[in-house]
Amino acid sequence: MAVKIGISLIAWQNDDLPDLTADFTTEGAMEDAGRIGYQGVERGRRMPSDTPGLRAYLDRYGVSLCGGWCSGNLMRGSLDEEKSAIRKQVEQFSALGAPCIVYAECSNTVQGEIGTPVSQRPKLDRDDVLAYAARLTDLAKWSQEEGVTLSYHHHMGSMIQDAEDIDWLMEGSGPEVTLLFDTGHLLMAGADPLAVLKKWGDRVHHVHFKDVRPEVLNWVRASDRSFLDGVREGVFSVPGDPQGIIDFQAITDQLKVMDYDGWIVVEAEQDPAKAPPFAYSKMGYDHIINICGRSGLTIQT
Repeated sequence: MAVKIGISLIAWQNDDLPDLTADFTTEGAMEDAGRIGYQGVERGRRMPSDTPGLRAYLDRYGVSLCGGWCSGNLMRGSLDEEKSAIRKQVEQFSALGAPCIVYAECSNTVQGEIGTPVSQRPKLDRDDVLAYAARLTDLAKWSQEEGVTLSYHHHMGSMIQDAEDIDWLMEGSGPEVTLLFDTGHLLMAGADPLAVLKKWGDRVHHVHFKDVRPEVLNWVRASDRSFLDGVREGVFSVPGDPQGIIDFQAITDQLKVMDYDGWIVVEAEQDPAKAPPFAYSKMGYDHIINICGRSGLTIQT
């Protein structure tokens, strides 16, 4: 069993806060990622939208497509409407051999509203989440039949945010709904990332590694700020940052216990004026290589 190491280009090209990364190009980000050693990148909005163009773009930089965000609207739309809305992405990701679509419900989220505190995110009760999970299973079955796994991203500001939400979503859905395990979002939501991984490891299909700076997290909570306020102030960082507090060695040890053989993706949106993207992305890569070696987790070449 082996893992691959990928990265989201969000440190260079932040789609939610584009002013932060206005001085950086996607082409420069791709060059940096390849030069560091990353084997894949998740799709960003500024990459070519057509499949042949995206394939040529990835090939030019010698990287694979290791997933990409998909904004869901299943809470408000019908199953057929949702299939139609995401069909092109599913077809493209299938054609390019991507491991998954990174799906998250966004019809009612506050994650992109800089003026709305993350504390005001939608919180559903168990029955509502179970009902949603059943419909999500139907969507995931269809996506699987089309050649792509659906990996659900629990996300700050959304209705599936904390450990309780994840429990209900996993309990109510079939195995076709897999979990994107994101260390930073879990910690920011008040969850124990290692405990969630141990509980739902059999459903984890995709992994995001990001760390959290506790002083910024405390500021977000004490000041009742938005998710994007936290991002702008630097709540997230890469694994290996001495300011972070997540024990990635313990996480990687557990991935080894699970025989995890998917992607580990660095995804840490930051202000590049405070955290230069190349230096921090290399820090994250080097740290993952180191801890995988200690865990005995083989990296596929």
